[in-house]
Amino acid sequence: MSFITGVGLTSFGRHDGQSTLDLMSTAAELALTDAGLRRAEIDGFLCGYSTTMPHIMLATVFCEHFGLAPSYAHAIQVGGATGMAMTMLAHHLVDAGVVNHVLVVGGENRLTGQSRDASIQTLAQVGHPVYEVPLGPTIPAYYGLVASRYMHEFGVTEQDFAEFAVLMRGNAAMHPGAQFRDPISVADVMASKPVATPLKLLDCCPVSDGGAAFVVSREPTTAFAIQIRGAAQAHTHQHVTAAPALDKFGAAIAIARAKQASGVAISDVNYAAVYDSFTITLAMLLEDLGLAGRGEAADLVRSGHFSRDGAMPLNTHGGLLSYGHCGVGGAMAHLVETHLQMTGRAGDRQVREASMALIHGDGGVLSSHVSMFLERVR
Repeated sequence: MSFITGVGLTSFGRHDGQSTLDLMSTAAELALTDAGLRRAEIDGFLCGYSTTMPHIMLATVFCEHFGLAPSYAHAIQVGGATGMAMTMLAHHLVDAGVVNHVLVVGGENRLTGQSRDASIQTLAQVGHPVYEVPLGPTIPAYYGLVASRYMHEFGVTEQDFAEFAVLMRGNAAMHPGAQFRDPISVADVMASKPVATPLKLLDCCPVSDGGAAFVVSREPTTAFAIQIRGAAQAHTHQHVTAAPALDKFGAAIAIARAKQASGVAISDVNYAAVYDSFTITLAMLLEDLGLAGRGEAADLVRSGHFSRDGAMPLNTHGGLLSYGHCGVGGAMAHLVETHLQMTGRAGDRQVREASMALIHGDGGVLSSHVSMFLERVR
């Protein structure tokens, strides 16, 4: 048994003069304060990677910087799924009695801390070094290939993809920390410049500076009790040229394992936080996870099903597409928002009910997946 006892999140966007360690520290301090814990009480620490500070011992570097001396610490790399993978590991560590309180942190100055060319070169390495990278594709290009095939197989259109961008921007407009808050329409998405056909600029998440953190504990430390009911992973491929059929990607496998581990059904869920690096990512994952039928997710967006006052509120902070994406901390913001919703602290964004939540992270080109269920116990 484990509980998420505190959360912390910076605004996303430009943080001039702030380093990876600065942004991680800000988020970590917020999470500790929220959990009502002192640094000396943290006996476990997990962090993700940073493209702007690629240190081979980032976990211990941060612990030294932040003043921690945990009995367990290391960094994890599973792409965009890293935040949820760390949460799952923290859950197991606490449940097994290895540690009492695990501080989980992610963040970096991805927008201001590196050049555009350096960022492209770093992120392009997700491709196969022999069969893909030499041909020049980047991550948007890989997802563009997936989107084209998905359109062909399931009758989805570019306008359908645009619906997800509009929904996320509308949610971000309610969050003061979001990188992009100006409203957009489907027409605006369609008119934005091409990035990797069929994906356009507004189909893609931005590059951001920011940080996120939370504490996973053996027992609640505040009046709130948000329990991790269960989690599971799936890893089907690394390179898009070795990927399985589109309807056999790992999200469906991960959610099936998570349901078995937790005893929770999709019908029990009333809030969803789903990785959304691109509009195609969100469309596919919603359908793979069983939150929509194949090819039907966009119709549910149009109907208001995933809106704040709909049957299944989704990414109410604006997601990666509009709140922003600072690497590992980007997906962690989904969990922070989920915790705020489940504890009734989301302000104007507060949904009617968020007693059982599904969170899903995706790494690589839909390569690595982590599904997790959270329940409000009190």
